[in-house]
Amino acid sequence: MCGRFAITLPDDAMAGLFGATPANDLPNIPNYNVCPTVQIHTVTSDDGMRRLRPMRWGFLPHWYKGPTDGPLLINARAETIAEKPAFRAAARERRCLIPASGFYEWTKDADGNRLPWYIRPTDGDLLAFAGVWQTWDKGEEPLTTCAIVTTGANETMSKIHHRMPVVLRAEDWSLWLGEAGKGAATLMTAAAEGALAFHRVDRAVNSNRASGPALIEAI
Repeated sequence: MCGRFAITLPDDAMAGLFGATPANDLPNIPNYNVCPTVQIHTVTSDDGMRRLRPMRWGFLPHWYKGPTDGPLLINARAETIAEKPAFRAAARERRCLIPASGFYEWTKDADGNRLPWYIRPTDGDLLAFAGVWQTWDKGEEPLTTCAIVTTGANETMSKIHHRMPVVLRAEDWSLWLGEAGKGAATLMTAAAEGALAFHRVDRAVNSNRASGPALIEAI
């Protein structure tokens, strides 16, 4: 799964990397402790035009009467995304990229203490997670919401957790966004061995209130 991540690349650099037009209300960067329910950066494609835009991390199905009406859907499993009522329409019609500099996972020691790890790309400054999105309109104002697509971990990552986000290569962005025709389902696989590296970080990140660049520093 993916329940916390970091994003540090400036908006203009991110927009240039994705070839996207940035919105005026993007979340503040850097953020070394991005938590569920906050606004995050996403990339969508409408009529061939890419947009860098904010969305609430936590997908709201259309039948939710309120943002807390059901489980918090921050991840969508690749194996069932096409079948689950919450995600199947979005998987066909509303896919997005979710930029991240890295993400966190946890293991436990012999005493049950949660030990955080920071996972980052071995080549380049940014990851692009596969995401799905939907606008929920049951409240006073519409909320555009999203979830990160996850899959089974590769051999390297399985040492930390049995699942991981679907990380898309730059050459696959257009297919996931629907710009290059059909076949996006073939992209929902684990990252290649060697694409990601990880290191232990301080337990300060166990708090969702923690902030600052020290959170991603190796210990």
